[in-house]
Amino acid sequence: MSAMLPVPADTAPRLAAVLGSSMASIQGAENALGLPPASAAVVVLVDGLGASNIQARSGHARFLAARMAKRDVIRTVFPSTTAAAIATFATGRAPGEHGLVGYRVLDAAHDRLVNQLNGWDAGMRPETWQRVPTLFETMGEAGIRGYAIGSSRYADSGFTHAVLRGAEYRPAASIADRFAEAERIVASGERAVVYLYIPELDQAAHAHGWESDRWLALLEGVDAELAAFERRMPRGAGLIVTADHGVIDVPAHRHVFIDAKPELLDGVRHVGGEPRCLSLYLEPGLDSSARVELVERWRSAEGHRAWVLSRDEAIDAGLYGPVDTEVRSRIGDIIIAARAGIAYYDRREANRQAEAMIGQHGSLSDEETRVPLIRGGVFSRN
Repeated sequence: MSAMLPVPADTAPRLAAVLGSSMASIQGAENALGLPPASAAVVVLVDGLGASNIQARSGHARFLAARMAKRDVIRTVFPSTTAAAIATFATGRAPGEHGLVGYRVLDAAHDRLVNQLNGWDAGMRPETWQRVPTLFETMGEAGIRGYAIGSSRYADSGFTHAVLRGAEYRPAASIADRFAEAERIVASGERAVVYLYIPELDQAAHAHGWESDRWLALLEGVDAELAAFERRMPRGAGLIVTADHGVIDVPAHRHVFIDAKPELLDGVRHVGGEPRCLSLYLEPGLDSSARVELVERWRSAEGHRAWVLSRDEAIDAGLYGPVDTEVRSRIGDIIIAARAGIAYYDRREANRQAEAMIGQHGSLSDEETRVPLIRGGVFSRN
């Protein structure tokens, strides 16, 4: 196996515990995060806002930085990508259980790669592809209202139907509008968990980099909205701010083109995953010795800057959590997770727009996997 995997202890707090703990707080029950009882809970998920991103730009995020001590950092899932992470957040289950194990994965029944954020169709139905109940469905059974607040463009998406079923979706265009809607809900006095989604920082990071002025301006705006929202919250309501992953910037000169070495693609049928975490799916007829040889070929070529694992090694290491039989084929036969500040691309792709991205995520680095767990309102630490 290549370099030792940075797998945190099993006892380390995880993103999977956030929504379930928020629900338990309203029930006055013990929970994994030790949250006290609350009349309502608002959970703000800022896409792409890693703990390292906050620490590095603390002067632009005074509210967030002041609330984020070392103990206010948790781990997201592997791969550290939105589809897998938000599905885990919304279900409380690992990717190997809910089935969204990456960005682009193999749909073996149709011998194709599918995009789990926006590639939903009749062959990939949200109600069956995402395989477990959501925590919003569990809330409904317990008499707690669940709300999801986000852009109207996501209201009827396949991904929303897959991971947010059971929640009442409230569309709101701007970040300020979303906080205003959350305020209306918690002011009503009903027992509710409100999930508020902010994708703008991740979008800006992809387009301009997280170190850009554009990203910093958005961070300042989000930080100000959070501070103002907490001041307006009714007494007894709790606030959590978290994220699905962090972001690193990868300039074009750090791109690695895998098609430059054809021997690394011998026997590869599909190249899935994303630039910092490739999932290679091999030809079904490839024998076991050829598969082992290809893994070793990748380790020889890329082991100095990436973790290279077979599917069995990744599963045995617990990277995907418990893996159900139905999900196994969605995980790549070979996983290449970037360790250095690089991104992998295949110039044979028909659409090469992804090469324009600056902000990246998906792998196992601390910058990508450490996310905030910032508490406000009645959840504030003493």
